[in-house]
Amino acid sequence: MTPTIFWQLVFGFGAISLVSVGGGIAVLPEMHRLVVEVHGWMSDADFARRFALAQAAPGPNVLVVGLFGWHVGGVLGMLTAVMAMTLPTSLMAFGFSRLRTRLAGRFWLRVFERGLVPVAVGLIAASGLILAQGAAISWIAVTLTVCSTLFVWRTDYSPLWILIGGAIVGALVL
Repeated sequence: MTPTIFWQLVFGFGAISLVSVGGGIAVLPEMHRLVVEVHGWMSDADFARRFALAQAAPGPNVLVVGLFGWHVGGVLGMLTAVMAMTLPTSLMAFGFSRLRTRLAGRFWLRVFERGLVPVAVGLIAASGLILAQGAAISWIAVTLTVCSTLFVWRTDYSPLWILIGGAIVGALVL
């Protein structure tokens, strides 16, 4: 991995981490912009595949950042991307939790926290649209995306069933 790519990962994911209200998935559109549109490190389909792989793995959703880093710069890229994405927000969360304890019960703090809810919901909805666009490569993929969305929304079954079904359809079609 070249020093240039290292710093692009540090500054790119470091900046994204500072606005990750709602978690790592909430800033997925910005991650897409960084790795697909700005740097061209991967295609829309590669982005969607790495996201699907990260969702199938146990653990936090932010694991997808490690897969992006791995794709760009191997093990060092993975470690760099994960640290850049998690360290700034971890320090901010620690500082905010200490401050919040001291300011508990203040009216303006409750208003601020409630105001962040629609921001997080909007960011997560944008993430879903980015992933759907990356998956829309044929009518079969669009149909599968729509059916998957309805399945996850309307049932209590594990989303892993969707991944299994998608893998079967992909194997039969390709």
